[in-house]
Amino acid sequence: MRNSVIVVFLLLGLTCISADAATTSWRSLDPAQQEALAPLSRQWDKLPELQQHRLLKTANRYPNLTPEQKQRFHNRLEAWSKLTPEQRKAAREKYHAFSKVPAEKREQVKQMVRQNQTKKAHQPASGVPAAPLSPQP
Repeated sequence: MRNSVIVVFLLLGLTCISADAATTSWRSLDPAQQEALAPLSRQWDKLPELQQHRLLKTANRYPNLTPEQKQRFHNRLEAWSKLTPEQRKAAREKYHAFSKVPAEKREQVKQMVRQNQTKKAHQPASGVPAAPLSPQP
């Protein structure tokens, strides 16, 4: 009797684990989740369950974002979706290494990146930096 109770609990536990391990299909997402995760729609069903779970947690916060934050989120998801598995692995490794850098140094690096992005945004499409404007005599 005791052994059968243990077996039943073990089977119930395994059933719960296998149900949790199943990935969530794109079609089963609600419209708000699909809107938030739209850049990943083509590859969603192939993503690992853990990654889907993390993305869904983020998608739940999506409706509370400002329009600018939503656009930034989509831009980042779009860029991520275009990376190869090797590039994603390298990005994760860089992220983990960067997280170990002291906060002050991280802030300095972020500021340098922002400055470089601002410079790039002001360059013409040709890639040649614009000549500085000279004062009118």
